[in-house]
Amino acid sequence: MDSLLNITKKTRELYVKFLTETPIEKLVEIPRGFNNNIWWNVAHVAVTQQLLVYKLSGLEPHLSETFINAYRKGSIPDASYVPTLEELDRLKAALIELITRTEEDLALGVFKTYQPYLTSAGVNLQNVSEAMTFNLVHEGIHIGAVIALKKALGL
Repeated sequence: MDSLLNITKKTRELYVKFLTETPIEKLVEIPRGFNNNIWWNVAHVAVTQQLLVYKLSGLEPHLSETFINAYRKGSIPDASYVPTLEELDRLKAALIELITRTEEDLALGVFKTYQPYLTSAGVNLQNVSEAMTFNLVHEGIHIGAVIALKKALGL
């Protein structure tokens, strides 16, 4: 599990870099041919990890229900929404803090049960270890999406 957590921390550092290096107006721009934006992709990975790991373990996610509903699977970006600098900083911090918290909770043994879940990719998750493994694949997919969005935006 240590390796999964370390790799996840590295992917989260990439997401923080994307948020830091991209002007806010470009974070929320949806280029022609795309259904979402950089901001949505980054927020979505934070939400998905919390749902796959915490919610399916019967635990409360460490993000608000409002935030979760705005960025969960099947949600679409609000075309008029532009995050404040405070919200941007909060998401950057949360990306790292959520994985640190997961690492601590794993060490404390808080993940005792898991509700099996069939992902939209056809992967059947049976426990928190499988959820963390799949989450890393999911985060990699969205890194690719962010790179494609940046290219489409001329960044």
